[in-house]
Amino acid sequence: MMFDSLLQTTDAVYGTTAATVSTGTFIACLIASIVLGFGVSILYMLTHKKEGYTQSYAITLIMLPPIVCVLLMLINFIGGIAIAGIFGLTRYRSVAADPKDIGYVFMAMALGVVTGMGYIAYAVIFLVAMAIVLFVLNMLNFAAPKTSDMTLKIAVPENLNYDGLFDSVLNKYCASWRLRRVKTTNFGSMFDCIYSIQLPTNVDQKKMIDELRTLNGNMTITLTLFKYDDKIYEK
Repeated sequence: MMFDSLLQTTDAVYGTTAATVSTGTFIACLIASIVLGFGVSILYMLTHKKEGYTQSYAITLIMLPPIVCVLLMLINFIGGIAIAGIFGLTRYRSVAADPKDIGYVFMAMALGVVTGMGYIAYAVIFLVAMAIVLFVLNMLNFAAPKTSDMTLKIAVPENLNYDGLFDSVLNKYCASWRLRRVKTTNFGSMFDCIYSIQLPTNVDQKKMIDELRTLNGNMTITLTLFKYDDKIYEK
């Protein structure tokens, strides 16, 4: 049966059963895990075209299924799952920026577990099902926020009173905003006003910046996609 495990079971001590791995079975499961790893990596790249992705992360998704698969086949099921769990708890030096990226890691590990147990058909079905779900969610732009959390930094000359100066423009374009920090720069000749804003996705950012430029004397204005963080502007 195509849905049966490729691993053969033999009678072991005390009447229990243990899986044995032949050379052919090992090669078949290893190749299947590598192919499925490529599938996960390609799925990751296709669903991250807008956000962007790194080559190292895409390659890692290819490596994980065969690593977990080999651990399960050659150690034993319980020991292999324990070691696979250690991989999942490892704190990597480069932390995934998107929680969705962590989901791809667990998907790759799950495929490695299933193929390591010899159930290649189930692994293929699982990957196809997840690919369909992720493609549909990506096409529908499911749960996409209507606003973006951004940081707005406005340079103001020292002879210009910044208090309430930009309120009308921010009220016009932002869903919400808050002045987070004001600091002096250029030996006190300028102020940097740093705002945390929620900007609707359909707002014309250039038009908003142009209106702000008319108020701050055409000085520097910086708009970033990151939430306000004191560490960003500590220098």
